[in-house]
Amino acid sequence: MRALILNCTLKKSPERSNTQRLADVVAASLSEKGVAVESIRVVDQRIEPGVQTDMGDDWTGIHRKLLESEILVVASPTWLGMPSSVAHRVLERMDAMLSETDDEDRPVAYNRVAGVVVTGNEDGAHHVINEICGGLNEVGYTIPGQAWTYWNSGPGPGPDYTETDHGHEFSERTAATMAKNLVAVATALAKQPIPA
Repeated sequence: MRALILNCTLKKSPERSNTQRLADVVAASLSEKGVAVESIRVVDQRIEPGVQTDMGDDWTGIHRKLLESEILVVASPTWLGMPSSVAHRVLERMDAMLSETDDEDRPVAYNRVAGVVVTGNEDGAHHVINEICGGLNEVGYTIPGQAWTYWNSGPGPGPDYTETDHGHEFSERTAATMAKNLVAVATALAKQPIPA
């Protein structure tokens, strides 16, 4: 089983990404369950705006990896209580998958599962989770129960995830549950796929 993590931080490599640090907790839990995990920092790629798969940029390679993976994790920071602009761009490009079908004429995202990781030193994590999960579900991904983890420092400005231990126990516990639920539902779909 394969998992792809799309880190939608605004920070280019090698800058430290709080979102990557929490996504890495999910990746470790998935790896413990035998899942091969790959992580891509989307902002390091050239992704044009649009709603097509092939626009002559780096999205084509990401799209191929989406189709090679049973599990997708979209990781986003919270900005103004919303997903990052990079996360929005990912969802816009995934819109093309609505018209792409597999060998049995099902949408290509069917029989794949997805979850969300959110960080931010401000509130809004549940809104970000709902926004991203809604888009992924519309494309065709199955969203298991509690397929998310998040961290924030509470209302108002404050330290980042990597600058404090506050709340890490909750975030790490929900990350492990998220990984378990993603693998369980992906396994179930592999055994009994959604029919055409």
